[in-house]
Amino acid sequence: MITLYGMTSPNVVKIIIALEELGLPYEFKAVDIFTGQQFDPAFVKLNPNAKVPVIVDSDGPGGKPYTVFESGAILLYLAEKAGKFLPTERAARYDVIQWLVVQLTGVGPMFGQFVHFFRFAPQGNDYSVSRYRTQVKRVCDVLETRLGEVPYLGGAEYSIADMATFPWGRNIKMLLGDGANAYPKILAWVEKIEKRPAVASAIAKVEKMRETLTAFDKAKPEMLDKIFGRGQHALA
Repeated sequence: MITLYGMTSPNVVKIIIALEELGLPYEFKAVDIFTGQQFDPAFVKLNPNAKVPVIVDSDGPGGKPYTVFESGAILLYLAEKAGKFLPTERAARYDVIQWLVVQLTGVGPMFGQFVHFFRFAPQGNDYSVSRYRTQVKRVCDVLETRLGEVPYLGGAEYSIADMATFPWGRNIKMLLGDGANAYPKILAWVEKIEKRPAVASAIAKVEKMRETLTAFDKAKPEMLDKIFGRGQHALA
């Protein structure tokens, strides 16, 4: 049995999608980020970086329990465990890994910073909003070009690269408004993946979970400072 610790962020959604797609038995344990549960000592023992997602596989390597944190590492671990969605042929395998890394180092950070400055930061961050909106569009240009060449990010077949990127890509209409229409290949790819039964099941579970977690606007100001590393928690 795999235990997944998380909430409703894209980095957790990708793992829920993977578990649903792979058909691996799992249980979900919610971590209420905006009340600071990720800072509980028991959770920090699982991930010293105090972030979700984290999995604990009771049947890990050698039949022993094994903990994995960082969403990219979790996807690779799960794909190798199940023997699905990560090719064994070397070139095809690294095509998938390359585009997984594009999500981890490009899509996620740029989308995440844009959301932070657009939604969570105080007023007066016009430069930051403009910078990260530009970076979101730049990385979307890269994805659009790729999806004009192949049906899926890793190539001919659906893979963990798509699972990783989809939770971010499905938000481009919300983030860019009418500007999302500049990316028809991404929009078509999102629509195609949304129709997969495992993905639909994952999204339904996420939406139900959202009702049980503390919303951003209900969080205490001092906890937001700790989460965002500002005020008394700023280190610089």
